[in-house]
Amino acid sequence: MDDWREAIWRAVPEGAEPERFASRLAFLLGHVSAGERVLDLGCGDGAFAARLVDAGAEVTGADVSQEALRRAGERVPQAQLVHVAEGAGLPFAEDAFDAVWAGEVVEHVADVTGLLAEVRRVLRWGGRLIVTTPFHGPATFAALALRPGAAENHFDPRSDHLRFFTARSLRTVLADAGFRDVELRAVGGLPLLRHGLHACAS
Repeated sequence: MDDWREAIWRAVPEGAEPERFASRLAFLLGHVSAGERVLDLGCGDGAFAARLVDAGAEVTGADVSQEALRRAGERVPQAQLVHVAEGAGLPFAEDAFDAVWAGEVVEHVADVTGLLAEVRRVLRWGGRLIVTTPFHGPATFAALALRPGAAENHFDPRSDHLRFFTARSLRTVLADAGFRDVELRAVGGLPLLRHGLHACAS
């Protein structure tokens, strides 16, 4: 699995802007204040971590890919960067963070419930989990079914997307992990064909 993750990151051009970066960044910064301890979980090359540092947050970046962390170290040397083993517990103490940012992360995780339980553990009481993930509403599935080859391409088993969330399923896994106050909305695209889900949970 590690080699697969590294291969994915080696294929990503250095300096490439993350998908829907501006809207996701605005959502993130709207839920973080200067001085807060923020875990950028699945930090990738540090694009969001750098903006969090600029906003005055105390940032820790964590990723399963050493290549991603190498790039993040070059982009945002002010952040503490930590390699995490896929499927293992997070190497942080309880109540270590005021906020956890998981931008386009949960769809790549085999044990989503286990990861979210770990996030709940490392968040202080009242801390916030800020999540974005692709949205798969009923109209999305209908559109995939109607376009020749679209479903096969979208759900290709060789893809790095392992999970596909509706608004209800994301809300459910957050509740299962102990998050009770969940603000969630579908964003981007046409009203019936939204691209993403943005959630803030505490």
